Amino acid sequence: MQSASASTTPRPESEVSSIFSYRKYWAARFGVAPFLPMSRAEMDALGWDSCDVILVTGDAYVDHPSFGMAIVGRLLEAQGFRVGIIAQPDWQSSKPFAALGRPNLFFGITAGNMDSMVNRYTSDRRIRSDDAYTPGGEGGRRPDRAVIVYAQRAREAFADVPIVLGGIEASLRRIAHFDYWSEKVRRSVLLDAKADLLVFGNAERQIVTIAHRLAAGEPISAITDLRGTAFIRRAPVTGYVEIDSTHLDTPGALNPPIDPYAMEDNGGTRRDTTREQSPPAGGVNEQVVRFTRRVRNADRERSVIRLPAFEQVVDDPVMYAHASRILHLEANPGNARALVQRHGKVDIWLNPPPIPLSTKEMDQVYELPYQRRPHPAYGDAEIPAYKMIRFSIAIQRGCFGGCTFCSITEHEGRIIQSRSEDSVLREIATIRDTVPGFTGVISDLGGPTANMYRLACKSREIERACRRPSCVYPGICPNLNTDHTPLIELYRKARALPGIKKILIASGVRYDLAIESPEYVKELAQHHVGGYLKIAPEAISEGPLSKMMKPGIGTYDRFKELFDRYSREAGKQQYLIPYFIAAHPGTTDEDMVELALWLKRNGFRADQVQAFLPSPMATATAMYHSGKNPLRRVARDSENVAIPRGLKVRRLHKAFLRYHDANNWPLLREALRRMGRADLIGPGKHQLIPAWQPAGTGQMVEGQRRRADVRKHRGASGTPFKTQHTRKRGRP
Repeated sequence: MQSASASTTPRPESEVSSIFSYRKYWAARFGVAPFLPMSRAEMDALGWDSCDVILVTGDAYVDHPSFGMAIVGRLLEAQGFRVGIIAQPDWQSSKPFAALGRPNLFFGITAGNMDSMVNRYTSDRRIRSDDAYTPGGEGGRRPDRAVIVYAQRAREAFADVPIVLGGIEASLRRIAHFDYWSEKVRRSVLLDAKADLLVFGNAERQIVTIAHRLAAGEPISAITDLRGTAFIRRAPVTGYVEIDSTHLDTPGALNPPIDPYAMEDNGGTRRDTTREQSPPAGGVNEQVVRFTRRVRNADRERSVIRLPAFEQVVDDPVMYAHASRILHLEANPGNARALVQRHGKVDIWLNPPPIPLSTKEMDQVYELPYQRRPHPAYGDAEIPAYKMIRFSIAIQRGCFGGCTFCSITEHEGRIIQSRSEDSVLREIATIRDTVPGFTGVISDLGGPTANMYRLACKSREIERACRRPSCVYPGICPNLNTDHTPLIELYRKARALPGIKKILIASGVRYDLAIESPEYVKELAQHHVGGYLKIAPEAISEGPLSKMMKPGIGTYDRFKELFDRYSREAGKQQYLIPYFIAAHPGTTDEDMVELALWLKRNGFRADQVQAFLPSPMATATAMYHSGKNPLRRVARDSENVAIPRGLKVRRLHKAFLRYHDANNWPLLREALRRMGRADLIGPGKHQLIPAWQPAGTGQMVEGQRRRADVRKHRGASGTPFKTQHTRKRGRP
């Protein structure tokens, strides 16, 4: 069992025990609750006088392992703790946050499965009318920046109870971050929420340890050694070697010129032994080391990298891009160092990421006693997100694709955590035998991506040392095992189970990996596609693709060739539906013309268009804010990235994706003439749009629609919004 004693250094991977190795808390005698209680009446029926932990979430409570609060709640219950749920509380007062009484250990606060801002606003900052995680799909049931509001209300209800933040909203805001909705850099959410601790990434290891240590009487202020947590330091800390991030990856002409006559040591690697003149008030500078070979080989567990302070990244976009680059370089649990960032008079300290769960731990987590349906309090109200996933199964976590616009890697990490084949098959049988309405069709076996199951580096030693942001860009790493055989065998065994008619794959297929295994493409096309398969090239031009870290369109063509061939062999007429992003950093108007022509040649007409949404902490968001490329070392004079910014250019890029919509033709004609491409206006097959305009379409109709939208949203929020639409979450 892990020790409950406090220290200052996160445990190395070799010393991390199973999350199920703790002795159960005494309250385990109450047994398993049918549903985790949402009212005092339910607590009374269970014989509870209080809750040990209360989880507050912006989602409706669905007791299903696709909902984060269900996983965390059932996991804590398995440790012996009494867990209550406050789901979608009225945040106008603190009263709903006191409904279950005072928790004995802590409040766990999350916005839910989605970021509350992404959930409520489109990428043009218009208010969404619905919310898939709410009964009846009703919008507006959670506040903007929900973790901040919920944490403050919980503090009002019980001032002395520790508050722990978690979930994707908190995870992506753990340090200073660019906030698209206010167009400014905001400080760590820890400070705004006035919380005690933040857990980032998948939270199982952290939350179990926090609960047991608090139950043992340890104050939450002493929990500073836990991987995957961020907290506030107000006093200096000793024993750490502090490294200035600008000496690891110099962002420009910030330092004095190097003296060419200075002495050098360690094989020519310069060492500057000067100390900072004086640490900031309340700072933590034990020792500042200037990028030396000694630091490279020093004990990484006793090293901390100081990022540029909040005040610096607010004022200087280049320093923001530099901080983003360092954060992503320190993301591998096998070699990451702690990070620290000054905010005014305090430091935000980030311990290294959590150690991924083992297969045995994953199996245990996903086989906890979930009811697999919404709490009875919702009656017959339909929760759209539940309807979509009730017959789906998660077989893995994490993604090593590293797409710069996606938040999966920042949250779940790039090391794949897979369940065992037997565990997945047992869950299919459970759905078949217990879930109402099951018709024999499993809607998905997947995760963040469909086909990374059991894929990993061939060498654990290399994996621990690797600092690449992607295992598949610019090409597939030779150290990556791309064998899809375990996944093929899982598919075959799953569809052979009695009572199972079809196993569909709805998660995004990483097609550059899939073509490494033609047998997988054959299995997929012939048995697991319901006529259409959605995949995500995202772009076809090198400019945006290089900023997305996505493969070239030739890879898509090779996958399509295999998919079409195996579909024909099975006597099936099936189609690929490609997704593209408009207005991504690195995209020019010329790139969008090329894409529109490709879409027309291939007969694609997009019904919905997605535009880039700068989510907090994503690498592409750093590009959007700074105009620099943090995939390479950032300098003042380094590569400038083309940024499609503002309503006009983003509307134009969306219009190119919907070249077939007559309402877009006036805008496209104007742009094509301006670009010197009037040759694309006309009736020919090689041309993009006609010169004539159908009656009742065009700028007048479009202008009337936009004015109506502005009036509508002024009434809703007091301010007109600008910009564009959102991408489908969870696609690789």
